[in-house]
Amino acid sequence: MSEGPAGRRSPREPWGGVSPFSIKTKLGALVVIAVLITTGLMMIAMRTATELRFITVFSMIATLLITQFVAHSLTAPLDDMNAVARSISHGDYTRRVRENRRDELGDLAQTINRMADDLEAQERQRKELVANVSHELRTPIAGLRAVLENIVDGVTRADPETMRTALKQTERLGRLVETLLDLSRLDNGVVPLKKRRFEVWPYLSGVLKEANMVASARAGIASGSGSHTRNDVHLHLDVSPPELSAHADPERIHQVVANLIDNAVKHSPPHGRVTVRARRGPLPESLDLEVLDEGPGIPRSEWHRVFERFNRGQISRPHGPGSDGGTGLGLAIAAWAVDLHGGRIGVAESERGCRILVTLPGLPSLPS
Repeated sequence: MSEGPAGRRSPREPWGGVSPFSIKTKLGALVVIAVLITTGLMMIAMRTATELRFITVFSMIATLLITQFVAHSLTAPLDDMNAVARSISHGDYTRRVRENRRDELGDLAQTINRMADDLEAQERQRKELVANVSHELRTPIAGLRAVLENIVDGVTRADPETMRTALKQTERLGRLVETLLDLSRLDNGVVPLKKRRFEVWPYLSGVLKEANMVASARAGIASGSGSHTRNDVHLHLDVSPPELSAHADPERIHQVVANLIDNAVKHSPPHGRVTVRARRGPLPESLDLEVLDEGPGIPRSEWHRVFERFNRGQISRPHGPGSDGGTGLGLAIAAWAVDLHGGRIGVAESERGCRILVTLPGLPSLPS
């Protein structure tokens, strides 16, 4: 079986042998028909005493008409393929060749369409990679800029604690430059995870501290997935029990929590509250995370689409001071990082606002 577009299998057999619809068969049939027409006209001429020159003219006309018909059926799809190939060479991957033939040209049409599908997918992945990298680099850059501007303006002093915060952002920026390129291998499932055990309370406290630092940046400093500046939203951390620990990749989970917080802050009302809640999961070192806000919430009809890339939802008005709806990448990146862990992420029922629930599997259970 030959492969169809996008890796699917085509029900048509490959043209290794002679098919009843192949071009070879059609050309052979053309020769046979031409011979039959000429022979038939010769027999008619012999029985009716028609002059040979008339028979020759009639035979040539009939053969030319049949040849013209067959040639048109072969050259018309070639013109179509040439037009599609020219469009692809100019960067337009949306055009496709009609696949309405069962011969070698039909196979060629399938091959061109499959090539166009692959090129279109690669171009889309390239654009998404650039968008993802830009999106993820905004947060540490914004945090580092906020710290440095506060030092320059005299708001804070360049004490060791402040410089450690700046150094932490610089180190995180360097790690992101390296790890975000792994997004190009997302679909292949070969992105490595560096899982380890960590204490949840101090870890999430650091994430919330960085989120507060970014939110305190001056107007014009972009946060994780938008260009808003919200410093009126209170971030609350609820971890129980306090000694709770988890087993996961801290850098990837940082992406999850930071993007969920950023999304919740964007959609919070003025002076709203965002709660990050962590509880022990059913398996050893597993973790249940919740991020709740007090915003307008997400309609149930949109629950299955909120984690799609570039999906910004049905935004009819700003959800908070300075909110622009973001780029639609934050929740998609969070879902990607959770999927790498084999966990689950989704919108859950909530009496007010939006509630995102994340479940991380932790250590695999041992067989009994």
